[in-house]
Amino acid sequence: MKHLFFTAILTLFSIVTYCQTISQKYNSLLQRTEFYDSYGRLIGYAKENTLLNQIEYYDEYGQLVKTQKQNNLLNRTETYDSYGRQQGYSKDNSLLNQRETYNSSGQQEYVKKWNSLLERYDIFDNYGRQIGYYKYNSLLQKWEFYKN
Repeated sequence: MKHLFFTAILTLFSIVTYCQTISQKYNSLLQRTEFYDSYGRLIGYAKENTLLNQIEYYDEYGQLVKTQKQNNLLNRTETYDSYGRQQGYSKDNSLLNQRETYNSSGQQEYVKKWNSLLERYDIFDNYGRQIGYYKYNSLLQKWEFYKN
């Protein structure tokens, strides 16, 4: 019976780790959020630039990939590429209780919504299909993204 239980746990663990694609964890020593692939390799990080009042995203080599700035006038967060061109924006929809992300043309790309039953953020594409979810791993103290 113990062997069967151990095999079931091992199988479940391998399925969960296979489905996971990205995890993120805050590094308090370097004061940044680090992103890892499913093999535990650093694939990028995000750091707050208090001088320019923005969040900057870097790849694993330290090259700037994109920035995010809060636009208080339009009440949204705008995303720019490394050359300063706007890639899109995201804003809260208080009526539907969700976060919506749009591309530079103003077309909705995906929606992030809290699922209180499963205690996770579900991610939907612009057609309403679930494409993945974020779940907090309290044991490892990090957010993990699972792709459907």
